[in-house]
Amino acid sequence: MLPVLRNFFVCSLAVLAFPHASVFAQDVAIGELDPEMRLSSKSADGLEWYDVTQWGVEGRILPDQPRERWFDRLPAAAEGHVTSNVWNLSRDSAGMMVRFKTDATTLHVHYKLRKSNLSMVHMPATGVSGVDLYARNAAGDWRWVQVARPGSQEVKTQLVSGLAPGLREYAAYLPLYNGVEFMSIGVPPGSHFEGLAPRGKPIVFYGTSITHGACASRPGMVHTAILGRRFDHPVANLGFSGNGRMDKAVGEYLAQVDAAMYVIDCLPNMNAEAVSTKCVPLVRQLRAARPDTPIVLVEDRRNTNDWILPARHEHHTRNHAALKAAYQQLVDEGVGGLHYIPGDHLYGRDGEGATDGSHANDLGFMRQADAFEPVLRAAYTQVGSQPGR
Repeated sequence: MLPVLRNFFVCSLAVLAFPHASVFAQDVAIGELDPEMRLSSKSADGLEWYDVTQWGVEGRILPDQPRERWFDRLPAAAEGHVTSNVWNLSRDSAGMMVRFKTDATTLHVHYKLRKSNLSMVHMPATGVSGVDLYARNAAGDWRWVQVARPGSQEVKTQLVSGLAPGLREYAAYLPLYNGVEFMSIGVPPGSHFEGLAPRGKPIVFYGTSITHGACASRPGMVHTAILGRRFDHPVANLGFSGNGRMDKAVGEYLAQVDAAMYVIDCLPNMNAEAVSTKCVPLVRQLRAARPDTPIVLVEDRRNTNDWILPARHEHHTRNHAALKAAYQQLVDEGVGGLHYIPGDHLYGRDGEGATDGSHANDLGFMRQADAFEPVLRAAYTQVGSQPGR
């Protein structure tokens, strides 16, 4: 067995005022921290395998708190504190992403999924249970490479081959609606490999099934992941399908995170009465714990067929009005650092941004990212730092 990885510190968030620069001073290579931690195992298949838990994944909040399973999104103490539905959903690895550098021209992945159901009726296995690979190009921008196509609960596969030679940085997004028991990256013997430690101060998203990732074709296509690449900044995805309801118990875990920003996007699971009751207390809760952290409130997207469903249209209209009233109340109370994203056109204006009227398709996620981006950038400006890219 490998020795326990020594503790390390991540570089602090840098203050930036120009584009195309990382928000972090430098990456930390695990091999530099402890050379013994670099190689996980050499398998009978002739590959060298690297266990990602040895250097960590982004999107796993409060990593120093004990977990029931390493890849759970909430610490073990949350069981019995948050609702049972939130707890069960927190065991999905939505939003988690592991970074590494290698010069290998072939990459393999080996992981085991928590659940045997690999897909859903409206969402493919690549999104529910796949591992999605990106790499930086010569300009430093993230570009898609390949996604695993799971056909069983345990996946051991060549992810991509024939890569252009050269040392580059990669990011692998973990499954959205499945949990992970273990995960390793495999490269041919003699390849250079560095695990890159998670960066600090994530943008924390708290929301519903849409934030959770329904119905992206692959994990890197959720708007939270798209924004993470555009900002070159870590994100934490606390989307809980059907259960994003501005709960105080979830707020207690949000408040413990040293976040760059909180994005509260719960209205698709709420009605106007619940918004009026719960929004102001949640914001006060976060502001009491984090006086200077920006908080972004998001109206719910309109169902893409609400133009022909009057009751659904009125539901969204009431929700939007309730959130606007809560926002105005907070502003009138002197609560600072608040930002607001309207919901009418989060999926666009043509009705083509959803799979089923409610849940985003890839087009809808891209349009959401476009709508979120300027507001999130303005929130960064407020605290004197600017995301990259």
